[in-house]
Amino acid sequence: NGDNGPAKGRELEIADLLRYIKNAGVTNTVWLTADVHYTAAHYYNPDKAQFQDFNPFWEFVSGPLHAGTYGPNDFDMTFGPELKFIKAPTAEQGQNLPPSAGLQFFGLVDIDGATEQMTVRLMDRDDNELYKVTLDPVHSA
Repeated sequence: NGDNGPAKGRELEIADLLRYIKNAGVTNTVWLTADVHYTAAHYYNPDKAQFQDFNPFWEFVSGPLHAGTYGPNDFDMTFGPELKFIKAPTAEQGQNLPPSAGLQFFGLVDIDGATEQMTVRLMDRDDNELYKVTLDPVHSA
């Protein structure tokens, strides 16, 4: 909501979900989203958040497959997002660029069955790897 304060409005639903995940002992939560028109990797850190009753988690964003490219908005620190990577139109390029501008994105996820590590790669439409991170599993105590 653009307010760095306590959760309000739709944020209350997210806060309830994050609190439930923590209290239920769910680990290794990763969100894969495509609800914006750029690609990014976000790490949500309760130590940097206004609302802190959740376990840290990653969100990987990639979109659109074939639509105008624009974004991003400014961060709201309610849930402590840390930007680890972003590829979006520059101010000079402007907003709502056509697919021919080449700013179309997708993500690939691989899980190693032996190590249980998850590798996420954010890619562009030309199959170039833009960002890669390997996440180690968190095991319950």
